[in-house]
Amino acid sequence: MAAAETVKNTVEQFTTAGNVAFKDAVEKSLAQLNEMNTHSKKNLEAVIASVTASTKGAEALGAQAMAYSKKAIEDHVAAAKSLSGAKSVQEVIELQTTYAKSALDAYIAEVSKMSDIVSSSVKDAVKPLNERVTAAVERLQAAR
Repeated sequence: MAAAETVKNTVEQFTTAGNVAFKDAVEKSLAQLNEMNTHSKKNLEAVIASVTASTKGAEALGAQAMAYSKKAIEDHVAAAKSLSGAKSVQEVIELQTTYAKSALDAYIAEVSKMSDIVSSSVKDAVKPLNERVTAAVERLQAAR
């Protein structure tokens, strides 16, 4: 009978230890799954923030291009009117030269503005993604 009691106690100890190990493994797996879900959610939020910033940049760039185009057409019409009222070939050349210089200056200024918009937009779009990459690298380094 003592042997049966010993076997019973041994089985109970193994069962208890197995149940504890199983419970610990399940809890650890659930914690890791929860951490992965949180990480994935933050990644998705970063992508959404990046796309939002890109969209805003594209809208600003489009608005700037439209404003420039409208102003360039207005300037071109004004230059054509002044050319049509010129009294001499010399005046036509002077008016054309002045218009060409101002059009080039306006174009260079516009390219600079658009370049600034694109640069700012890219920085804003990449920032949330860089933050997630940094978080992932830090997480991997902490796991070592």
